[in-house]
Amino acid sequence: MLCKNIGRDTQGNLTFAGQSVAALAEQYGTPLYLMDEDRIRENCRLYLSVMREAFGEGSYPLYASKAACFKRIYTVLREEGMAADFVSLGEIHTAVAAGFPMEKTCFHGNNKTDEEIAYAMDHGVGCFIVDSAWELDAVEKAAEKRGAVQDILLRLTPGIDPHTYEAIATGKVDSKFGTAIETGQAMPLVQAALGRKHVRLLGYHCHVGSQVFDEDGTVYHDAADIMLRFAKDVQRELGFTASVLNLGGGYGVRYVGSDPPVDIAANLRKLASHIRAVCQSLDFPMPQVRLEPGRSIVADAGMTLYRVGTVKQITGYKNYVSIDGGMTDNPRYALYGAKYTVLHAARTDADFRCDLVGRCCESGDVIQPDILLPKPQRGDVIAVCTTGAYNYSMASNYNRVPRPPIVMLHGGTSEIAVRRETPDDLIALDQ
Repeated sequence: MLCKNIGRDTQGNLTFAGQSVAALAEQYGTPLYLMDEDRIRENCRLYLSVMREAFGEGSYPLYASKAACFKRIYTVLREEGMAADFVSLGEIHTAVAAGFPMEKTCFHGNNKTDEEIAYAMDHGVGCFIVDSAWELDAVEKAAEKRGAVQDILLRLTPGIDPHTYEAIATGKVDSKFGTAIETGQAMPLVQAALGRKHVRLLGYHCHVGSQVFDEDGTVYHDAADIMLRFAKDVQRELGFTASVLNLGGGYGVRYVGSDPPVDIAANLRKLASHIRAVCQSLDFPMPQVRLEPGRSIVADAGMTLYRVGTVKQITGYKNYVSIDGGMTDNPRYALYGAKYTVLHAARTDADFRCDLVGRCCESGDVIQPDILLPKPQRGDVIAVCTTGAYNYSMASNYNRVPRPPIVMLHGGTSEIAVRRETPDDLIALDQ
């Protein structure tokens, strides 16, 4: 199996986090998002302990809220001692409502509105990741209005392509995110930040992309090389020594059996050793290192359950298995061809080749094409694995379809963390 939280009992029935998926589907209905809380905690503890050991005091991970954002996540993160980052007022508001401590949080985004900047400052977000010269001015004005000094990092683009999906590569020179080092625009931005009275520059941020596996692990080394050389150039030219280096997130997770496992602990230790060596060669003090795992915290903690509605066989062409969810609860295949492992809840005799498709009036409403399943019957439960990241957070109400609930699994128990939407929820804002 892809992850140790997926298995089958002695009768061959599929289990997740030690619980019967068929029983969970019966209890809570489908479509249904499952989240393995114990796995989330395990992933958090791995990052926290290894980063503390490998990078030293002051270095820590921040959970990337965009991967999955709902109140219960922040309760778990708070209890585990994690920090978090946000990309919108809505994510900040969710964390605030959950009682999450704001002092070790960061606010991202390439176009923060004045309303969002004000909300973040008023609720004590610890650090702003400033994306551009325009945004630097906006943050300065908001802090001045409050008589405050706001900690910031500058988001820079190191010009690295991690060879992941084009849609989720973020570190190239022509990315919409950050300010490019290669074009010479980063140095004037640093100088401008140092000249402001109401921001305090701590260091730099970059993000090279997502789904980075071991064979691509050196992209973090390459990014660190570029960022540290730039930090040294700034030190020489402007006399400023960065104390924080945030390298973003992006370690890969296994969606299908052909994806290699990622040894996150080994990668982190190698990265720490590399950064120390580079700092020594540059005669630059070791900065506090931040990383922003999102997918690798929650992806393999998730599974989505559906029931089969129809099986359509087009003689001489292909077969379709239609489910009661679709691109409304998982748009990732429609967006960029994301791969998934699909399992039948009660059978393993996979000999029926088909496309697993959704219920939306859209030809592109496909969850996974060209897969092998046991030929299902109406009402059979189908599980799509590794759906903890970017499924609920990207879900929509296209075709006025209500979003599924999220059920948290913990120590053999289950409870609703986000209730199922109703048709009345869909018209609640209509006037």
